[in-house]
Parts: sequence; structure tokens; C-alpha cells
Amino acid sequence: MSEPGGRTYNEDACGYWSSERQYCCILADGAGGHGGGDIASRLAVQSLLSGFADAPSASGSELSQLMRQTNQAVLDGRIAGTPQEDMHTTAVCMVIDFFDGRADWVHSGDSRLYWFRGARLMERTRDHSFVESLVNAGMIREDETRSHPKRSVLLSALGKEDDELELSASRSSRVVGAGDIFLLCSDGVWEYVTDEVMEQLLAQATTAQEWLKAIEQTIRAATATLASHDNYTALTVWLTGACEV
Repeated sequence: MSEPGGRTYNEDACGYWSSERQYCCILADGAGGHGGGDIASRLAVQSLLSGFADAPSASGSELSQLMRQTNQAVLDGRIAGTPQEDMHTTAVCMVIDFFDGRADWVHSGDSRLYWFRGARLMERTRDHSFVESLVNAGMIREDETRSHPKRSVLLSALGKEDDELELSASRSSRVVGAGDIFLLCSDGVWEYVTDEVMEQLLAQATTAQEWLKAIEQTIRAATATLASHDNYTALTVWLTGACEV
């Protein structure tokens, strides 16, 4: 699911690559002005999936290195004097190894990965953002982040110089199997759909499509009276068998 929301253009992008053994997916939310953010997010998706296809890997450290290569592709795509001059993008990537039954992920920025089991949230990524730093410092509560005036201020995203780029990767592979569900999404989704509501909607859904539709309806209801709101994109992965998505 990827929609422009209340904007005239969509700066989000997502995609996946799969083989008999592995599944790799990525979601990116670009910024930098019309013609900049959308290019940055597409570059990130294309570069990472191409790099993974050339040398499939799975561990968090290997994915971090691939994400750094993707960051360089975004930097190389900048063109002075154009909207691409200062483009950058968030990115969240996950790899599932069906043979080993494990999942790993890496991210930069505030696009998130959620892991559910039995319709209950097991884990989610933590944003590289100003408001997340306030939560970590105990200065605000988690439920205050969605309405905070500086909720869009990022501390890291692809498009930074390598020595300034902050990445967070799964430190160890998560053991996964049939019934596990993952959601990768941009902030245009989680800003209007809380963790608790995601669980409720998931418990009521019988298919991935039903769940995404319910999420979209929740976003539309929450933004119905707003003059404008962000693009929203979500990619969900449902494990239905030992080697089957």
C-alpha cells in the first residue's frame, strides 16, 4: 500500500526481492523537495535490492554494510543546483531466511518495522528522531510523540556522510516461523495508527490485504479533517509456512 495522502506527490517507495531461500524487502520515505525525495527513496530501494541480489546475505552486520553502500548511492545521486542537491531518505530493510527460519533487519530514520506473533506485537524498531531521543531520556511519554511539534525532526537518514550516518540493526537473528507477521511502514502510517490499534486490526483480519485495508481506513478517518497530511506506505509479510510467504 502506497498513497500520496494529502500531498500532490508521493516520496515513499518500497520493493522486494525473493528466491527459494530468502526474501528481502525495503521501504523508504524520501525528503528534499519535489524531485528530490522521491528520487532518493527510489534510489535506496533499487540500490539495496540490486546489491542484495548480487550477494545475498542475512546477518545484521551484513545488512548494515549493504545499507551503507545504499547510502553512498543516494549521495552519488545528488546534483548541485537541483532539488536533488540535498535529498535524503529513511530506510528500513528486512531479510528472512526460510531455510534457517530466521529474520534480520536494519534501519535509519523513522520508517519502522513491526513484528507480530499471534496478533501481539513482539518487537519494533526505534526511530532515529528527536522525539525518540526525548522518550529515551524520560522527558516525554511514548504516547506524546505523535503530537509533538518536532516529531518530524530526524537525527539520521540516508544521505548523510558515512561517518555521520546512524544505523540500527538486529543484533542477533530472530527465530521466525508460520504465523509470524511483519509490517514495514513510513511515519505517515504509524503517526495515525497506534501499536494497540495495529494489534486490534490484525486480530480482526484474515488476510494481509484485509489488514492493510483496515490500516488505510484508519488513516483516512484520522486525517479526514486535515488540510494536508503525509504520504503513507506499508508493506506486510505474512509467514504462512516453513518456506512460504
